[in-house]
Amino acid sequence: MSSAASRTARAVPPDPTLPTRELILDAAERLFAARGVDGVAVRDLARELGITPSSLYNHFPGKQALYAAVLDRGLGPIAKLVAEAWRRGALRREDVRRTVDGLVPHFARHPHLARLLQRAMLEDSEAVRALMGRWLASLYTEGVGVIANSAETAGWQPEEVPHLAIVLFGMVFGYFANAAAVARLGFWADDPLSPRALALQRRILEEAIFRLLGPRRRPAGRRRRS
Repeated sequence: MSSAASRTARAVPPDPTLPTRELILDAAERLFAARGVDGVAVRDLARELGITPSSLYNHFPGKQALYAAVLDRGLGPIAKLVAEAWRRGALRREDVRRTVDGLVPHFARHPHLARLLQRAMLEDSEAVRALMGRWLASLYTEGVGVIANSAETAGWQPEEVPHLAIVLFGMVFGYFANAAAVARLGFWADDPLSPRALALQRRILEEAIFRLLGPRRRPAGRRRRS
């Protein structure tokens, strides 16, 4: 057999009926968000995907590795956006727009991510706390650095910067963590992930972030609060 024929014979086409790595991560993100890490077994995930647990282990060596991959996929792009944002001091409108235009579609593509993060911060598992601690420390450090660069021209005091970081964190994540629940209560006619609703959320986030951190004159005689 020729070398080319040998390579062809060895090449096994992928089985289209088997879930891809991305589909596995999608299902894991949804189940972890709904049940937490301890509430999801590998066999549950395999059953959800219609495969055997051993097939799942071909992609990930265990549940913790799968959970870490879900966090990496979800938080990696956010950390990159934050790290690249607003390094010039005074914040510009286009800086905010570029960041929001990256964040909103990312959460829309991963609609369970915000709820997963919300739940992960309450997990008792030491392994989960270690994973989340690494990501949250990175995001918080980057976020505080970004805010500190704009805080003085925005009129904020240095001791207010960490509090601003928490406010902004909740503002960005909160919509996606809670929008489905609010929609179920009938407060909105739109699907919270519809193009119209997402466009509105982009505008609101852009305006809110810029009002908080955009340059403005500090009021005369403003005193620090105790």
